[in-house]
Amino acid sequence: MNWEQLISTKRVGLEGIQFENRDDRSIFIRDYDRLIFSAPFRRLQNKTQVFPLPGSVFVHNRLTHSLEVSCVGRSLGNGVAKVLLERHPELKNSLIGEIGNIVSAACLAHDMGNPPFGHSGEKAIASFFTEGKGLALKDNFKDNPLEWSDITNFEGNANSFRLLTHKFLGRRTGGFALTYPTLAAIIKYPYSSYYAELNQDHKHKLGFFESEKENFIKITDELGMIKLSKENEPLRYCRHPLVYLVEAADDICYEVMDIEDSHKLKVLSTSEAKDIMMKFFDKEEQNHINEICSVVSDTNEQIAYLRSKLIGLLINECIQAFVDNEQAILDGKFQGSLIEHISPKQRDAYCNSSAISYERIYRAKEVLDVELAGVKIIYTLLDLMVDAILNPEKAYSKLLINRVSSQYEINSPVLYERLMAVLDYISGMTDVFAVDLYRKINGTSLPAV
Repeated sequence: MNWEQLISTKRVGLEGIQFENRDDRSIFIRDYDRLIFSAPFRRLQNKTQVFPLPGSVFVHNRLTHSLEVSCVGRSLGNGVAKVLLERHPELKNSLIGEIGNIVSAACLAHDMGNPPFGHSGEKAIASFFTEGKGLALKDNFKDNPLEWSDITNFEGNANSFRLLTHKFLGRRTGGFALTYPTLAAIIKYPYSSYYAELNQDHKHKLGFFESEKENFIKITDELGMIKLSKENEPLRYCRHPLVYLVEAADDICYEVMDIEDSHKLKVLSTSEAKDIMMKFFDKEEQNHINEICSVVSDTNEQIAYLRSKLIGLLINECIQAFVDNEQAILDGKFQGSLIEHISPKQRDAYCNSSAISYERIYRAKEVLDVELAGVKIIYTLLDLMVDAILNPEKAYSKLLINRVSSQYEINSPVLYERLMAVLDYISGMTDVFAVDLYRKINGTSLPAV
């Protein structure tokens, strides 16, 4: 792959129009602004990140997480662009200086396709069709196994690509009409659901649904992304290089910010949170941090200072990992994430942090309670909505279908399109909306009179 081809100004759905950078707002900053002002992005404020939506203590939701990932992504992109321009002076007139803006926009969008209730929402949707009532529909897809794979391997990343590119009813062609590089940078798993189905190591990891396959191929071919699959094999490509920066920004933010959130919620003590973070630094830096913390009595402020130092350290480490492996990344031979290629001390500290997070944070009672409730709610909504599209003549089905936004293809004659419309509707819900609808459907909540 080569940088000049990898960064294109083409927009999905507007390929015939030539866009140029302007001094006030570059093409890729316009992607960022378009996402910031969108309704799906605003809805992230009521979607769970890890802990339940805030009560008296404010913790991260999908919106604040995405904003922070975007900030870190911009720093990563700008740092990489600076080194690449020094290394490749022949690219000075290219768009490589826009990498920070592209990564920042992609980071904003990376979670927009996630359903309510965090990752448990993804699992609930997929399992409804593999071990729940939805499994009864499998025989309808004997002639279309790729479409059935989409439904049984539902994944937030692929759903983000659909949300951003699909032509929903009444909407313009190209969806958000984002640039090719911004979209390519969010495709963490650039392969089809059928490939994920056949490869256990990639179960439920896919970059696009069959309904968006044409847009996916158009983007990958235009940007010169390396095709790995042979003829008659499930479609699979190498990642766009900027995916590694988006992934690193996400890895940095969720690991560090989950520790800060768990400290605020007293899941981890101050000494435990400090110990996890201090392991990333050498002795000299630890002494400096202790000096700063010694004059700050507020423990939340101490953790916030440590968090800022740690994010800065990991940004520099990931920039170095990227530029050190630039050629392997461009050749499609780079393995793993950038975090896995940082300095041994920091990598060991990150693994230690991840292990503690899994045991103490992601398995905390509050987190498991959200997952339990989320699975029950999504199963109930799917059960009723799927029955409604299969039996639209029923009086109750009509009530449910009339509740669905007109942009979704809920009345399509094609079953796959109707099921995808149901998934569009449910995955677009906020936690609060899903809970409210669940209560109303069960008759435990009525609109105020």
